[in-house]
Amino acid sequence: MSRRLLACVLHLLAASVAAASAPAAHGATAGTWNLGEQRAVRQAAVMHNLDDAAFHGERPVSGRQLPEALAAFAQRLGVAPVSAPPSTVSALTFDRLLVAQLGAGDVAASVQHEAWRAGLDPPPSFGTEVVARFLGLRENHPFPQEELERYPTEAVTRAQAAHSFAVALQLGAGGAQWARDTFARFTLPRYSAAQKRVLRLAVAKIGMPYIWGGETDGAGSWFGGQEHGGYDCSGFVWRVFKRSGFSWGRQIRGRTAASQAGEIRSSARVALADVRAGDLVFFGPGRFWQKVTERRITHEGIALSKDFMIHASAQGVYVSPLFEESRAKRFSWARRVL
Repeated sequence: MSRRLLACVLHLLAASVAAASAPAAHGATAGTWNLGEQRAVRQAAVMHNLDDAAFHGERPVSGRQLPEALAAFAQRLGVAPVSAPPSTVSALTFDRLLVAQLGAGDVAASVQHEAWRAGLDPPPSFGTEVVARFLGLRENHPFPQEELERYPTEAVTRAQAAHSFAVALQLGAGGAQWARDTFARFTLPRYSAAQKRVLRLAVAKIGMPYIWGGETDGAGSWFGGQEHGGYDCSGFVWRVFKRSGFSWGRQIRGRTAASQAGEIRSSARVALADVRAGDLVFFGPGRFWQKVTERRITHEGIALSKDFMIHASAQGVYVSPLFEESRAKRFSWARRVL
């Protein structure tokens, strides 16, 4: 199977699992939002009901539950299990262990080192979260179920663990190779002082939840109120460039992706081949030559290099390749701010 075909297959698998995990429009709770995935991991004998014969997705993973789940998953992969503590762990620790169990720990370490080498002062979890979220191991609770979101430092729940294991079961051993092939191109340029200041703030937000209208780490926002800390795509850009107080943010006036994309002359639009670190990159059905509308420009991020961006989307704040075919097809143009 070619690498392109493998990537397409894995994308479809991850998307199908993620779709199955989406909360119901009404009645979803912290323990019931992904009953299909809970059933899948039970059937795979990776996770089990508790002593009262109920799954209890709302409870934290504790005791021997995580070591036993990782050992069962490792057996399915035909590899040795990684060592895990027999205690409650944060989502960050859980991601690190599952990425390692998938065989992608070296990819995470390489990404972490490259961000450090480039002077971005990445948090210790950066490499792991880049890989985990690229593979779709985290979940998103769309509006109006955002109260179900949890921060990366909070204890991972059994429902969250079920989602991650369900995705990992679909990816299998191919997930690590997909990540390895993609992030082999994760080479960051020599940054200017301005680029470094902006991108250090951006990478510090890795793993924060996706929240519609979100623009802060905590609750509270001038943009219609924010009940849970996190970011939407334009709110992430707004936080990095505007709420930070950086002088470069004075050029940005609009709050939505479309308004930020439309604040420059058509002649100032930057093509994908010319993107450089710190540029705002815009996506949607809108083409390079077209007039901006809210329907044409639907997403944005911040370029880390000519090949990768950091943005807020279904996996929270995470890193994605700009060269991925599906994303490149939806690229509209970029805007140079720095």
